[in-house]
Formats: sequence, structure tokens, C-alpha cells
Amino acid sequence: MALSAKQTRMLDILSRRAAWVTAAELAQDLGVTSRSIRSYAAALGELVESGPTGYRVKGDAYAAYLADAPATSPSAGSPQERLAFLARRLLDEPDGIDVYETAESVFVSDSTIEADLTRVRGLLAGTELELERRGAVARLTGPEIARRKLISRLFRDEMRQGVIDVSRIQEAFASEGLAAFKSDLVEMLDARGFFVNEYGINDVLLHMAVALDRVAKDRVLPAAGGAEAGEALRSLADDLGELVHKHFDVELDPTELRYLAILLRTRVIAPGAGKDSVTEFVGEEDLATVRGIVARASTEYLVDLRDEDFIVRLTLHVQNLVARAHENTYSRNPLTRSIKSSYPMTYELAVYIASRLQAAEGIAVNDDEIAYIAMHVGAYLEQQSRRQDSVRTAVVCPNYYDMHILLREKLESALGDELDIVSVITSTDADWSAIDADLVLTTIDPRGRRENTVIVQPFLTETDVEHIRQSVARIRRQRRRAGIKNELLEYFDESLFLRNFYARDAITMIRALGDRMIAADAIGSDYVEQAVEREQMSSTAFTDTLAVPHAMTMNARRTAIAIVVNDTAMDWGDARVNVIAFIAFSEGGRAAFQTVFDQFVEVFSDREAVLGLIRRADTFTAFIDELVRIIDA
Repeated sequence: MALSAKQTRMLDILSRRAAWVTAAELAQDLGVTSRSIRSYAAALGELVESGPTGYRVKGDAYAAYLADAPATSPSAGSPQERLAFLARRLLDEPDGIDVYETAESVFVSDSTIEADLTRVRGLLAGTELELERRGAVARLTGPEIARRKLISRLFRDEMRQGVIDVSRIQEAFASEGLAAFKSDLVEMLDARGFFVNEYGINDVLLHMAVALDRVAKDRVLPAAGGAEAGEALRSLADDLGELVHKHFDVELDPTELRYLAILLRTRVIAPGAGKDSVTEFVGEEDLATVRGIVARASTEYLVDLRDEDFIVRLTLHVQNLVARAHENTYSRNPLTRSIKSSYPMTYELAVYIASRLQAAEGIAVNDDEIAYIAMHVGAYLEQQSRRQDSVRTAVVCPNYYDMHILLREKLESALGDELDIVSVITSTDADWSAIDADLVLTTIDPRGRRENTVIVQPFLTETDVEHIRQSVARIRRQRRRAGIKNELLEYFDESLFLRNFYARDAITMIRALGDRMIAADAIGSDYVEQAVEREQMSSTAFTDTLAVPHAMTMNARRTAIAIVVNDTAMDWGDARVNVIAFIAFSEGGRAAFQTVFDQFVEVFSDREAVLGLIRRADTFTAFIDELVRIIDA
């Protein structure tokens, strides 16, 4: 089945959503009309189903489609397919291809294939490869390592899922045994005391399969010159060579094995944090750089990241990141979108750290690499603070053979970190109105008290535990939102509220809103430039409908938020947003930034609520009323 880019995008959106998606939502995401969505659905056929509430993927049919679709399709029907097809042909033919014969083979005109070759030149930007043309023959020139990187990139671009699948790699490169090789590789690395990044290992296996395929075609890497590899890298390369011989019956030369070992070292493995590991793998200069960046981040965002074990771990990661960046071979992260939308403040901290790394090392750091930094930061903050503030809980369980004691013990065992049990009432005549607790768990009728009350069984069941967790989550959400409600509303100004205000692109919008905030004496021109710099680091579209442009330093004259609410979504990075909130925090408002930023994004993560706000917020007063309603919901 040959799909257009829009049809493929629609299928991807539906595959990531568990619930039905309306035609209007899809049209907004794709920037097309609802009529186009209906035609795309018809083209997708059995892969999607339609109903009164929209469209959704048919699970079994989609799974079969992914399983049956070849990882590198030989088809060259659509412009995108022809582009990949041409690039692969050029990569496989060292003497080049005849342009006119190629046009005939894919049933397109000479002018079409000439236009495709122009697009191939664009694909080669930054790859060390060039397209050379002599008469009817076109050929690629450039180093073998650059060719392999391009092959890997083409494969990843054709994958429809975030995580590279080993079975698809095996199918594409005829490398049977890759799954068994992976198992032995992980076992070997584990035995050596390495931590293995499962998100990165399949990417290295892809490079392995490409290397085996190229070596089989006598396309080998030139002998490596320069400095000798360290003992640790040589040992890793030797073990890798033994595994390759065992599973593929191929002898790779030292240059190939060294390259693959470096990929493992910079993308997949990290040593333990013991003293010997630090001495061997972490340089004092790198540690000093990361310590300085972490100290500034801690001061700027009022968090404490200055833990030596955390800094060592982050430095190990940063060293590998810098090596990848210098080679322009970044690691893909399938969790980037979810980290960005679910943990916006953690992601923001990672952006700050990445921006300082860029300046210190002279590199570029992309969104996927920022998300890996966020994973380090988030894991540390979670361990450090345990910010799951417990909910004050009263338990009502009439006494019978110490049943209340057993119930309390089971509650503390199952939900100890989430509940703070402040009282246990063992009487059947409880004074419900006098109970002072955020949550009441009762084994008897609560006599009309329903708010934040959960009826449980005397012998706690899994269903009871799940209901309690849901109530705890709701109470925490109410607590968080109540905490920011009055504070958040103080930052809005009717003169900074714009309805159906559009700009050509994100940067133009930031500058237009910046001009209004300068006029309102909230910020200076330097803040606008810093906001542009932040946007260029990583898109500030944190949800499917909301962008939150801002600067990374809190140097506004006063804290303020400029709001744009548009009926029609505009492109913002790789998203399309209806609501833009340009936020500016003063140094005095720094303490509130983390809470407001996280909760603001959370409030706008409910797509239905935001669509309701877009429909109803035709004036500033209506916007405030609707925002209060969403916060209180």
C-alpha cells in the first residue's frame, strides 16, 4: 500500500491515540480540511475504522500492516519513495547510475527524475557526500563511513515507530541471527559491569547490520590512523569480534571492530560509578565543565543538582554526547515527545544544560539528545525529592477482631508513600463532619459524605487499591491547581490578550508578542532575543495545542504572560498549536516559575478542555472564566 505523506502522518497520529479522534482534530493536526480527512480514511481502507466520534486504528490490521510492510520498500511510487529509492541505488552503485534508464525503470519522466536528483542533493547536506553528474551518469562521492550513516538514516526515516525493531533490521539487511547476537552482546556487556541503554542498542545493531552488508559487498572502511585505542576499547572490540564471528561467521578487520566498539561506547554503555570507573572514563576537565553547568542550573531554577554521583553519571553521558555531536551522529530517543509534554520543567532544565554544553563544546544538541539529558535529571530529582507529597487520610473501620489494624497495615504496605494516615476511627457512629483529612477511606456507608471518600472492603482488594490511587491523584491535582490558580491569574493582562492573531512562523510570533510586552514594560529587548535563542534550541510546543515561548534566564522587569488564542492552528516546530503563551518571569518571581510552568502545561494538556477554551474564549473575560473552569475541573 503506497501512502502519501499526509496519509502516513494521519495513520501515525491514530496509532498513538487509544481513544477515537475526531475529523476536526485530525484536520487541525495535519493542516487540512475535514473533507480531506475523509478521503485519507478511505485510502487507508481496513487500517482505520470510523464511527460517530471520529476515527481510530484497527489494532490487528495495523499490526499486520507493520509486519508485512518491508522495512526498505523497493517501490518508488511517491516522491518520498523515489527519493529513498534513488539514494539507495546511488549508495549501492560505486560507478553511478544512468539517469534516463532509472527514470524508465520507475515509470517517470526524465524531468521528474532530474527534480528528484535535486532533492537528493538536499538529502546529502552535511553528510560529506556529494552528487557528481557526468552526462547521463550520476554517482555519489565521499567516504564509506558517510555512506553507512546515510543508509542508517534512510532506514530510520522509513520506520513508522519510534523504536527501531530488530526483526525489521534483519529483514532489510538479510542479517539473520541479529536477535541472538543482541542477547549475547547484552550478556557480555552486563558481565563487564556496564549499564546498557536499551533505547540506543538497536540503533547500534542497525549500524552493525549495515556494516556486515557493506563488507559483504567489498565496501570496507579504510584503515584507521591516528591515536591508538585504549586498552578498554581494544578489549571491547576483541569481544565484539568474537560475537560477530560466532553469529554471522564473518571476520571483521580491526578498523571495522574499532568503529563498532566506539558506537557501543558512545551510544549504549556506561560504566559503574565506582572510583576505578571514574578514573578510567571521566576526565577532570569534563567533570569541571559539567559541575559549572549544573551549579548555574541549580541557581537559575532553584533546584539542587549538585550531587557528585549525579554529576559523574551526567559527565559520562555528556562525553558520549559530545563525541556523537562532533560526528553528527545523534542518538534517537523514542520518548522525546512524551518527556517534553509530561515533564516540561524537567525538559526545560535539560534545555538549559544543553545550551551551556553547546556554548562550552562548540556543538549542536538536538531534541532527542536533550530528552536523554532530561531522563538523567528527572531520575535524579525523583530519587532526591520524592515529590509525591502524601495525602492526609482518615480510615473508618469499625472494630471487630482488630480488623482495623489489619486494614491499616495493608494500606501502609500497598500505599505507604502516598498516604499519611492521620486517624483511624473504629466506631460505627463516626462524626463525618468532624473528620479532618483530605481523603477518607471507609468500610461503612459514609452517610452522605461523598467528596474525596472511597468505600473499601475490610480485606483490601486490588480494585480498592486502584480506586484509592485514582482519588490520591485527583486530590494532588486539585491541590496543585488550587496553589497556582490565584497566582497564575495575576500574571495575565487584558492588553496582552490576543484573539485570532497570526504570524508567519514561531520566531515572528515571538517577536510580535515581545514588542507588546516591551510596550507593557514587562520585558526589555534582550529578553525577546533570549526567547528566540531558546526557541531555536528546541521547540516550545509542549502539547499538541500549546506553545510556551520564554527565555532561559529570569530577567524580566515583571512577571507577565502574553496569550494568543487562535481558531486555526499554526505551525510551531513539528506541532500545530492554537494557544501561544509567551511567559516572562522576573528574578523575584523565580520561586514560582517551576510550579507555574509545570502546572500551566498540565492544564493545557487536556485536548478537549483546550478546544472548549478556543471555542468560548472570544474575549479576555471569557478566557479568564474558561481558564478558571478548566483549573477547577
